[in-house]
Amino acid sequence: MIALSLAEIAAVVGGQTYDIPDPAVQVTGPVVIDSRQVKDGSLFAAFVGERVDGHDFAQAVVDAGAVAVLASRPVGVPAIVVADVQTALGALARHVVERLGATLVALTGSAGKTSTKDLIAQVLRSKAPTVFTPGSFNNEIGLPLTALSATEETRFLVLEMGARGIGHIRYLANLTPPRIGLVLNVGTAHIGEFGGREQIAQAKGELVEGLPEDGAAILNADDPLVRAMASRTKARVILFGESDEADVRAENVRLTESGQPSFSLRTPSGCSDVTMRLYGEHHVSNALAAAAVAHELGLSADEIAGALSEAGSLSRWRMEVTERPDGVTVVNDAYNANPESMRAALRALVAMGKGRRTWAVLGQMAELGDEALAEHDAIGRLAVRLNVSKLVAVGGREASWLQLGAYNEGSWGEESVHVSDAQAAVDLLRSELRPGDVVLVKASRSVGLERVALALLDSGVEGEVAV
Repeated sequence: MIALSLAEIAAVVGGQTYDIPDPAVQVTGPVVIDSRQVKDGSLFAAFVGERVDGHDFAQAVVDAGAVAVLASRPVGVPAIVVADVQTALGALARHVVERLGATLVALTGSAGKTSTKDLIAQVLRSKAPTVFTPGSFNNEIGLPLTALSATEETRFLVLEMGARGIGHIRYLANLTPPRIGLVLNVGTAHIGEFGGREQIAQAKGELVEGLPEDGAAILNADDPLVRAMASRTKARVILFGESDEADVRAENVRLTESGQPSFSLRTPSGCSDVTMRLYGEHHVSNALAAAAVAHELGLSADEIAGALSEAGSLSRWRMEVTERPDGVTVVNDAYNANPESMRAALRALVAMGKGRRTWAVLGQMAELGDEALAEHDAIGRLAVRLNVSKLVAVGGREASWLQLGAYNEGSWGEESVHVSDAQAAVDLLRSELRPGDVVLVKASRSVGLERVALALLDSGVEGEVAV
């Protein structure tokens, strides 16, 4: 964080100081909410969770080097006490970004947010110091923590914004007002919470509503609900996609033999070829979104294409491709799942597995509400239509719908199987995998299906899945 004194912080957040001998002492380290991440000069924000109360660690974090605790009550060590720690954290983030002078880029969408954020960060940091959201730390706590990690040297701040309902993105955008707002897509992720795609579009579009007139709204030309958001912003609109009307678009899209996308990137400043290190054609749209941001910030087509061709995955369990010594390829995409990302992952699996046996080890897609049965059934059917060699549906009711969809689409019989849990999936795979097979593992984060991928990659020793 940029250096601020405890007195300055208290004034910004409207807090009272307690047990602080010298209010001029500065916070020079990171702002953290996990006591294990404290470093010299840190400010520790004490949140009260369901099982852990951060206030109980006050003495420990000061002993570890924290300058003070941002707390909701006095804790017997240097503290700034506020009525609400989350609100105070947001106020501090807003103050810091206003002082920074960095360009803020915010993005949202139903699918691909984290992968696209990682691409944007890698392209921009080739040009200037860039801070970006780690992983999917995209909520009302994670976003201010990311903003507070910026320093005086930071020139670009890339912030992923998630939403669980109407008003959430408006709240986040008010904490860290972006100059560039990017909306990727409107899909069915969290549709059970929102109630429908129109409501999701309403929520995602809040990002562009608050952009300044000299800002840029970067919208997906290939998604009608996103493209319609142009009417909701006073900022200049830039379209990306494969549409002929897109300002930043891809031409001659193809996949390499290993399933990596290659295309010609066309921007208003020129054209250049891209061959990505990531897997799956769905990354073309993500790359175009990143390219549109970079173009807006002054990078040439050649600079953008070069950075995109070098970019990898910065976040765990998102299309992580690992080949075992015996030739089995494991694709760990188990961080999360929704119908759009599940379809994209299955297509990537098929592209990677040409001439090889392909396995789709799939679990529940959460938060689909009344659409859950139809969406799981549809994914099972798609696996058949794509000629995936074998579907392993893992878990309870939703997994049974995956398997039933596959069975009804193609009378697969032994080609689709429903197993109860991760351990059963591992046991099945260990007994049936052959050298050269390609295995995709994907489900919503709550399922914890990454354990299957990790077990398959674990040195080959037989045993139980670590929980």
